[in-house]
Amino acid sequence: MVKKKSQKESFEPQILVFCCNWCSYAGADLAGVSRFQYPPNIRIVRVMCSGRVEPIFILNAFKNGIDGVLITGCHIGDCHYISGNEYAQVRMEHLKKLLKSLGIEEDRFRLHWISASEGKQFAELITDFTDSVKRLGESKIPKKLGLIELESC
Repeated sequence: MVKKKSQKESFEPQILVFCCNWCSYAGADLAGVSRFQYPPNIRIVRVMCSGRVEPIFILNAFKNGIDGVLITGCHIGDCHYISGNEYAQVRMEHLKKLLKSLGIEEDRFRLHWISASEGKQFAELITDFTDSVKRLGESKIPKKLGLIELESC
C-alpha cells in the first residue's frame, strides 16, 4: 500500500528573495559557484540596495500568491550606499507591523544581512526560511488581501 503524502508534506512554497547587488547577490552567486545545496523554490530579484525595496513590492508579492518574502542586504555598516540597509531595516520593521495587522504570519517575511563572502550562510538561510514557510503551509494571503487595492506609488 502506497502512503499518500499529506498536503503540507507535498507543499513546495514559492519564495521571493530580494538581494542587494553588492553583497547578498554576490553571496548567492558564491553559493551557486561553490555548489552549496539549497531548495530550488526561490526566485531572486536583484536590486541595487536593500533600501530600494518598497513595502508595496512585498504586499503585491503576497497578494499575487507568493508564500514567503526574504530581503537580504549588506551587513549594517557595510552598505555601499552608506545607510541604505539601515533605511531598509526601519521600513521593514514598520511593514512587519502592517503585515501582522493584516493577519499575515510573521514567519512569511524576513530581513537578513549576507555579505559577498557568505555563500554557505546564504544557502543555510534559504534552507531555513523555506522550511519555516513550508511548516506554515500554503498561503491564504491572496484571499485576505483581495479586499485591498494595492497600487504602485
